[in-house]
This record gives sequence, structure tokens and C-alpha cells, in this order.
Amino acid sequence: MNAPISIIDYGMANLRSVQKAFERVGHTARIISAPRQIVEAEKLVLPGVGALADAVATLRSRGLDGPILAHIASGKPFLGICLGLQMLFDVGYEDGEHPALGVFPGKCVRLDVDRSAGLKVPHMGWNQLRFRAPSPLLHGLPDGASAYFVHSYHVIPEDSSIIATTTDYGGEFVSSIWKDNVFATQFHPEKSQAVGLRMLLNFAQAKGK
Repeated sequence: MNAPISIIDYGMANLRSVQKAFERVGHTARIISAPRQIVEAEKLVLPGVGALADAVATLRSRGLDGPILAHIASGKPFLGICLGLQMLFDVGYEDGEHPALGVFPGKCVRLDVDRSAGLKVPHMGWNQLRFRAPSPLLHGLPDGASAYFVHSYHVIPEDSSIIATTTDYGGEFVSSIWKDNVFATQFHPEKSQAVGLRMLLNFAQAKGK
């Protein structure tokens, strides 16, 4: 029997929608909140919405940051969603400069769009994914598949080889990354209907490095 997917609760995400989406593709998912539970997890999901600085501070105050980093370093599958992607980089620039988890070199900055063209921040709604690398998360999906976004910031990795998909919103931005056992999306798979469910199924079936 497959080990359940473990979804981290640190007070900044709609956890039940992620849990239900995994259940829809036939995999048990549990919501966890203790460092020990992260240590014991086989597949870990870090969702999130809101401000990066608050999220990182909360993870650290609850002693969750160390176990998350240890999980990633161990080679076990990890999925970050939205804010869970942004926190993987070195620094974020919302209301100042704030250190993040530093898994990957890079930064998280505000979307810069042309408001005169009718574009708004946050970027909210469906948009297309342009495939840049053969991430296992994308298995079975066509280039140009659409996913659901709600965000005002985006990541700029120093290492372009980790970019799995990009998306255009008044300019190209990184919409997902992949390196070894680490997958992370700026969009919300749990809100992306059949495309998102396929991604969650792919993650549930992922092997560690």
C-alpha cells in the first residue's frame, strides 16, 4: 500500500482542497503540522498563499523549516505549490527584503505588467504552460496545457536548468520548476481541473532520487 501524501499545515493555505484533489486521483493524503510528522513523511507537499516573509517566519517559529530542508536533502519527493514554490529560493522582495529557505539560488519579485494593456496584479485565472524541461510532473500533458493562477510575485532562478515551464503574462515568467526530487508550481494544481489532477497523480507516483 502506498504511503499517504503529507500536506503541511502552517496556517497559510486551503489544505482541504489539496487533500481532496489527491483523494480524487486515488491517493490518501493527510494534513500534518508537527516537525516529527515531516521527518516521517515519504511524500511532502508545501502549499501556501499570502506573504513570503510571514510564511517563512511561521515555518521557523514552529520548527518546520529544518525538517522540510532535511526531507528535500534526503531525496524524497517534495511538491511546493504557489507560496510553496516561492519559499524555496534565497530571498523575496515583498515589503522589503526577506530571506527564504534557500533551497535554490534566486529571488522572488513582484510581477511587472503593463496596466495600460489591461493587465492586473494579482495575475488571476487560467493561463498556458510552455514546457521547458521534461519534468515528470508534466507526464501525459500537452505543451500549452492551461492551469489556474492566483499570484502577485514570481521567482527568478539563477540556474535556468531547473525551469520546467514558463507562462506569459505581459512577459514570460517561471511557472514551475523541477530538479531531482523537488517539484514546485506557481499555479494551483488542485484548482486546475483535469490538468492539475494529472500532475498530482504524477507526483503521487514519483520516486525519490
